[in-house]
Amino acid sequence: MEWALTILFCIAAGLLIWSTIKAKQDQRAKQREMDTSYVALMEEITKLQKHVRSVELDGEITAQVAGISGEERALLRNLLDLYKRGYTVEGIAANLEISENEVKRLIAPYMSSKGERRKVANDR
Repeated sequence: MEWALTILFCIAAGLLIWSTIKAKQDQRAKQREMDTSYVALMEEITKLQKHVRSVELDGEITAQVAGISGEERALLRNLLDLYKRGYTVEGIAANLEISENEVKRLIAPYMSSKGERRKVANDR
């Protein structure tokens, strides 16, 4: 009986040691996976930052070539943002404190006929 208890105790101790080693291995594997994900995420963020910087530079070049001042660009950006979010001409004019005719004049080049065709096609 004593031998059986001793053997069972040794088996239990062996299983405890084995489970501890396995847990550490699993933890290391999870840590490696997290590190890999982190590196991939950081690489993606770096690519996005480069792309944003490139777009900013392109915007500056375009603004310089077009001769638009910083205030005009800010007004146009706000106007387009409101337009893309579905504000009415009246709502945009009230929000930006400019006339409705000015809103229509500024937004006219950005109103595409593609959108109008798409609306008609979706009405079928």
